[in-house]
Formats: sequence, C-alpha cells, structure tokens
Amino acid sequence: MLLLRGVMKLVKPAPVVQGFAHYGYPESLITVLGILEIACTVVYLIPRTSVLGAILMTAYLGGASASNVRVGDPSYLATVVLGVLVWGGLYFREVRLRALLPLRR
Repeated sequence: MLLLRGVMKLVKPAPVVQGFAHYGYPESLITVLGILEIACTVVYLIPRTSVLGAILMTAYLGGASASNVRVGDPSYLATVVLGVLVWGGLYFREVRLRALLPLRR
C-alpha cells in the first residue's frame, strides 16, 4: 500500500495533484514526497534496517496525519491506522522488538 502511494505520487494523476492543492502544498513537492515515501518503505522492508524504516515511516505518516487534521479532513484516521499496522508488522517479524515490548510475561 505504501509503495503504491509513493508510485502514484511519481505518476502524478489528477486526483493526486488536486489533493496536494486541497492541502495547500505546491505541486513541486509531489515527486519529492513520492521518492521519500518509497525510500522509507524500502528501508522498512529490508530486515536489517526495518526498525529505522518504521521510525521514518511513522514520521512520514505523522506529517500526513497533521496535514489532514489541519484542513479538517477526517481521513487522518487512515494514516494513524497505517502507522499502527507498520509497527504491528514489525513487532511480529522482529524478535528484538518483541523482547523489548513483551505483550505478556
């Protein structure tokens, strides 16, 4: 899902351009944010750097959530859920994270 969102920013279909205008961001940022989103996702997918990727993705999704809240768009919940899913996926595949945050003893 995150890779698809990043690729859509690189392709720049009309809904993406209109969305950026709705949030008040210049069109020149679309490509930069698309590359950033893809880079964060790739870092997350590499097992050795997955924790760093999750941290970067959390920051990226936090900015997306803030943008949605700023314009009064209730879809900020989707980005929050996506961030929770990023950490949930990492929790189940990363032994060190499970040791750091055990759900039960």
